[in-house]
Amino acid sequence: MQEEIFPIVNQEGEVIGSATREECHAQTFVLHPVVHLHIFNSAGELYLQKRVITKKIQPGKWDTAVGGHVDYGEQIEEALLRETREELGVTNFTPKFLMKYIFRSSVESELVYVYQCTYDGPFSPDPSEVETGRFWTLNEIKSNIGKNIFTPNFESEIEKLGWLK
Repeated sequence: MQEEIFPIVNQEGEVIGSATREECHAQTFVLHPVVHLHIFNSAGELYLQKRVITKKIQPGKWDTAVGGHVDYGEQIEEALLRETREELGVTNFTPKFLMKYIFRSSVESELVYVYQCTYDGPFSPDPSEVETGRFWTLNEIKSNIGKNIFTPNFESEIEKLGWLK
């Protein structure tokens, strides 16, 4: 399997270099771009995916519907479309850009591009990436914040978006 190469970016998102996935996740904290997609259904519920237990980062936790790295040479929206197709089998949606921000965990620094869309299904989750997925009400999410159910990135992002007020 060919090693994944990610772009290294500055805070504005301009590409200034490249690094392997392993280098990006080895506490080097080189800033690399990722995409997130929040999927609401027509009832206003938010689809979340449960990460497979074999993931190196945050295994078994509930997370944003789609989240993935941008490949070197790939545009942000191209990565969003690719990741959504790969993770959930979804191709017919219209993403709306919400914001970008820097997220730093114990192993990496990401420039996160956040999108949302409305989509009621169907979903075909990739079992190598996603254990399961379902729609949650915002009240369900709010009542489970801080209980080690969600990824820290999801919890901080949903707080930034102000959806649980």
